[in-house]
Amino acid sequence: MSRGLEKTPGLFVQRDDVQAEKLDTVEGVKEQGHVEVRKLMVGDEILMLHVYRKKGLIDPVHKHMDHESTGYLIKGKLKLVIDGKEFIATPGTAWRHPVGVDHYSEALEDVEQLEIKSPPRKTWTTLED
Repeated sequence: MSRGLEKTPGLFVQRDDVQAEKLDTVEGVKEQGHVEVRKLMVGDEILMLHVYRKKGLIDPVHKHMDHESTGYLIKGKLKLVIDGKEFIATPGTAWRHPVGVDHYSEALEDVEQLEIKSPPRKTWTTLED
């Protein structure tokens, strides 16, 4: 699977104009529940995703070896375990997944978040892949 992503052709986009992709796996680990992403913007060195996680979704322990990620919670409540430390994210919370660090999340409520990856990498598969 290629991890590269095609650069967004424009400089401006509306979330609802970007098709949602329902995830099956992340870094080869099967998702447990409903999660979808929209690739809002792909640049040369950065990727911005809008992520929706349905309550109960478990994103099992995994790590990324070729990029760093940050997240920002817009709506909901999310349990995060990053490098063995547990956090509860509420709206307005930000976090980081360094390269090579194990992390896990569980949607305690329906969640909307932004996720930024640098460099841009496609870490997921869908059922259509």
